[in-house]
Amino acid sequence: MRNHFQQQQAFPASHSASQASTIFLAKVFNWMAIGLGLTAIVAFWVTNSAAAQNMIFSNKMVFYGLIFGELGMVIYLSARIERITAARATLLFLLYSALNGATLSAVLLIYTAASVASAFLVAAGMFGAMAIYGTVTKKDLSSMGSFMFMGLIGMIIASVVNMFMGSAMISWIVSAIGVVVFTGLTAYDVQKISKYGAGGILENGEAAIKKGAIMGALTLYLDFINLFLSLLRLMGDRR
Repeated sequence: MRNHFQQQQAFPASHSASQASTIFLAKVFNWMAIGLGLTAIVAFWVTNSAAAQNMIFSNKMVFYGLIFGELGMVIYLSARIERITAARATLLFLLYSALNGATLSAVLLIYTAASVASAFLVAAGMFGAMAIYGTVTKKDLSSMGSFMFMGLIGMIIASVVNMFMGSAMISWIVSAIGVVVFTGLTAYDVQKISKYGAGGILENGEAAIKKGAIMGALTLYLDFINLFLSLLRLMGDRR
């Protein structure tokens, strides 16, 4: 997924670089907002439906099936984005957002509403600040992105190990690192997407624009969701 924005094209004369970047970023953030909105709607619906909760959480095979289904969609989109249609990419992104809402409904059941709201507002503020930084800074954030990606790999390994250890301290440390990692990745990904938008994508046709915007939206969606969850684990009060 992250490699999709690495290839830059010669910039055509019909748009200025800043205009193209702004237009493309607007499309990316619009799709990200749609994905987050769909996730929130599904999560809220599940928390208010005893039948849905019973179907998802009473059977571990269903719950983990949804988790692996989401992972499979992200991998498929990342690997096949150049070969599939824009309509299929959009459908998969929306389906992923909906399934993620179903699994994330557990968060609304575990933590208090005040904690969820607080973590969301803090995550939104941090995400917004870093998105602005990634857009306006002249500094190349590639090295920071590589460092944050290494931190992400370390987080995944530590989380897997902690599944067997069950250490509250390790969980807290992983969450704290997660806040740093996904804050940094937000700035890096926004800069990368901005450069991609300035590289001529607007001249490649509606399908290419939409697929690029979907992949950008998915990248930033994942940054925001993981930042939100990391903050919630650090500052959230359980019911």
